Amino acid sequence: MGIRLPIIFQAKSAIRRALSTATASEVPKGYLAVYVGENERKRHVVPISYLSHPSFQRLLRHAEEEFGFDHPMGGLTIPCREETFIGITCSLTCS
Repeated sequence: MGIRLPIIFQAKSAIRRALSTATASEVPKGYLAVYVGENERKRHVVPISYLSHPSFQRLLRHAEEEFGFDHPMGGLTIPCREETFIGITCSLTCS
C-alpha cells in the first residue's frame, strides 16, 4: 500500500492550470477561482488559505473522486450544490 500525498499537493497542478488561464488576471493574488455546481457551474474566487481547512479538503476529495484533477474546464471544479459550498466557505470566513 502506497503513501497517499495530502490533497493539497495533488491539487497543485490544477491550481496552476486555473491560475494560468486567460481569466487569471481577474483573480487577485492569494486567491483561487473554482467552479461550483452539480449541473450548471458557477465561478467563485476563494482565498488560497481555504485549501488547508479540513472542510474545504473534503470538497476537494469529492472533486477528485468525481473528476480527478484534470478537468476540461481548466480549473478546479467542485461538484456540490452551490448553497452547500457557500455555507462551507461562509463558516470558514466567520471562524
